[in-house]
Amino acid sequence: MFNRTSLQAAAALASISLLAGCGLFSGDDADGENKIVVGTTSAPSTLDPAAAWDGSWELYRNVFQTLLSFPTGSATPQPDAAECKFTDTVSKVFECRLKEGLAFSDGGKLDARAVKHSIDRIRTINAKGGPGPLLGSLDKIVTSGDRTVTFHLKEPDATFPYILATPAMSIVPPEKYPADALREDGKLTGSGPYVLNSYREGAEAELTRNQTYKGFANRKNDAVTIRYFTESEAMVGALRKKEIDATYRGLTAEEVVQLQEKKPENEGLQLVESTGADIRYLVFNAQAPGVSKLAVRQAIAQVVDRDALVAKVYQGTAEPLYSMVPKGIAGHTTAFYDRYGDPDVDKAEKLLDEAGVDGPVALTLWYTTDRYGSGTAAEFAELKRQLEASKLFRVTLQGKPWNEFQAGYQKGEYPAFGRGWFPDFPDPDNFIAPFVGKENVLSTPYVRPEITDQLLPKSRKVSDRGAVTEEFEKAQEILVDDVRLLPLWQGKLYIAASEEIAGGERALDPQTVMQMWELQRKTSW
Repeated sequence: MFNRTSLQAAAALASISLLAGCGLFSGDDADGENKIVVGTTSAPSTLDPAAAWDGSWELYRNVFQTLLSFPTGSATPQPDAAECKFTDTVSKVFECRLKEGLAFSDGGKLDARAVKHSIDRIRTINAKGGPGPLLGSLDKIVTSGDRTVTFHLKEPDATFPYILATPAMSIVPPEKYPADALREDGKLTGSGPYVLNSYREGAEAELTRNQTYKGFANRKNDAVTIRYFTESEAMVGALRKKEIDATYRGLTAEEVVQLQEKKPENEGLQLVESTGADIRYLVFNAQAPGVSKLAVRQAIAQVVDRDALVAKVYQGTAEPLYSMVPKGIAGHTTAFYDRYGDPDVDKAEKLLDEAGVDGPVALTLWYTTDRYGSGTAAEFAELKRQLEASKLFRVTLQGKPWNEFQAGYQKGEYPAFGRGWFPDFPDPDNFIAPFVGKENVLSTPYVRPEITDQLLPKSRKVSDRGAVTEEFEKAQEILVDDVRLLPLWQGKLYIAASEEIAGGERALDPQTVMQMWELQRKTSW
């Protein structure tokens, strides 16, 4: 029969959507009989870490090493290739001491030189859409001998260890990865738990154990094949036909609901659920006509019914969000609910009347048609229904493919648009800092000196991240005051797998990246 497992602990700390897909596993046999086959709709965009700030991290985590990492159960970075610490009192000098005897899978030496080369090339290449912006606080890297690497920062940044723990900071051999250009031979060389034996772009990746690996991962399997699907329907079909053993990333809300039903086609399947940290929100360009008045944005916040949105569109696979910092991340609040309470048309109308705004207000909402899953169009249709039902707004919807959509909002063409955020690391800073300032990831200037010049710098001096909740609670109150960003919902995470597969409840790290080594066949116990 169908089994369902719920976890709300370590894996519940970070980002991906209510999609699901990508895992790995096997038993102790070396002949490949227990190899696990995993399906996902999220194929890597590139094999070079210097060029990817996206779902490619899923592969990187399993084939590369980073100085620090996020083992299951840890909300803070832990040693991987090195022991690291701040050596000053203001979080500006971060020193890492590499473990002894580290090597890349091709036999090359993993030393301080390789670490410096790996991080420096990210900034030198500065690939469009790459992880360069994550290193904005880095000034210079100094090495001492073969094993000591010291990072000097431009200003205090207690989140720097979290950045080093992202798969973007994967360590690569200098001999295989040019200092000023991306690797272009279609191959990959790392020092992580697995070796990429073969790769067919958009089709399949074959991983086997890295025999020279020295890291924290306790591998419970020998090998994994990752199959990349373009459609989730085909992926779910492959799971039911036992052509794959598990899925991660790609399940639609409808498919999750269908997998939960006790039907013959779900016999022998399980679904592991956890709270995710990926979020969806509306962005308002305060310089654009229609939403330039605060009262209009406040009225929208007063009308939107998040409960109805997630119930109708996402069928329980997401939950309402009332802060840009989601549930499961330190510093989370319900600031928007505390200010606006339940949806109330009368209160919204009063806000508009007091500001002298005549209705209905013409409003165009923009969204991407191919970035966040098939539910996006239905989500915006529901937002339109809610706003127009209030009689206070007249809404036009505009959808575009991601490349066109992104170009449009980067040029400031959209007064209001929908975005999603998959966090780089599980810290409240990563849910506020990227969205504020003259230049931010939304290309919609949001100048708030109290946040950018006071609260964030103050919090970044404190390495104990649990001690800075006051600063982030204040920042969230300011976001509510301005209504430049309107949080809507956060996703839940799902791993669908055969009942023969164990370890799903431990497979997602706090970044919601799949740790393939946690998965195994029960028959191998």
